[in-house]
Amino acid sequence: MSEGMTRRQLMRHAGWFGGAVVLSVVGGEVISRIADDQDDIAAAATADPNTLRFVQVSDSHIGFTGPANTDVTASFDHALGRINALGFRPDFVMHTGDLTHLSTPGQFDQVKQMLSTTRTDRVFVVPGEHDSVGDGGKAYRGAFGANTSGDGWYSFDTHGVHFLALVNTLSLEKAGHLGPEQLDFVRRDLAGLKPDTPIVVFSHIPLFAMYPQWGWSTDDSLQVINMLRRFSSVTCLNGHVHQLFTKTEGNITFHSATTTAYPLPAPGHGPAPTPQVLPARQLQDALGIRSVTYREGDHALALKEERLT
Repeated sequence: MSEGMTRRQLMRHAGWFGGAVVLSVVGGEVISRIADDQDDIAAAATADPNTLRFVQVSDSHIGFTGPANTDVTASFDHALGRINALGFRPDFVMHTGDLTHLSTPGQFDQVKQMLSTTRTDRVFVVPGEHDSVGDGGKAYRGAFGANTSGDGWYSFDTHGVHFLALVNTLSLEKAGHLGPEQLDFVRRDLAGLKPDTPIVVFSHIPLFAMYPQWGWSTDDSLQVINMLRRFSSVTCLNGHVHQLFTKTEGNITFHSATTTAYPLPAPGHGPAPTPQVLPARQLQDALGIRSVTYREGDHALALKEERLT
């Protein structure tokens, strides 16, 4: 895997920003395209019992105060309302980290209560770096660590899909980091799976080198990527960067999610990834959620971005 991306590559991938992305598995190969017919995606979310439907939400940053968003709680509440108005009941909701801004017990309790209002069977989370401020993730694990291993990683299966939820936010220097204990967990977890098993991986920080200069990468992710190469369909979903971004490497497609709190600049635009202040009427266009559909037997994944407008 390359250690970084050129500005030209970044600009080319920027064409995915804000688009609905359809992933189809054809002959064991994942093929991505911008959806040019929203009805195609809506049709995938039928009441077919073999269809898996879940929602990704990310970077709510409950507790943040600043001009980039003066009421992140209201924005997150709006996002959860959008989940409840999707027209179908998701099989689960996944929050890919930075649930809180300062990882206080009160903030974790607030997020937990808010997530409980979603009309879904299950809620899953992974931590962001803001969820381990000052205590190495202890408060996070106290609130959300039940039935997880190590520092909060875990896996589960549903509708013929295998899901991995990873933690790469606890040993930050210049980038995300998984560590040997977690890598061993992944190795053992994947060992018994057949190569045609669809795999979805959740993490907060990207598992690809999106922009290492800002820490938007995971320094030991190549070891996980190598373990995933034998599977015909792998989708990695992350948060952290507060914007939509897609990259494909062979059988593995990476999708970064937007935020419900505040936007960050595009990679390389500015000296650091600091919260961006937008006109109030434009803020909700930069915030959103993601719904994902997989119909068992069709070997297809569909991703649809929902803005908070």
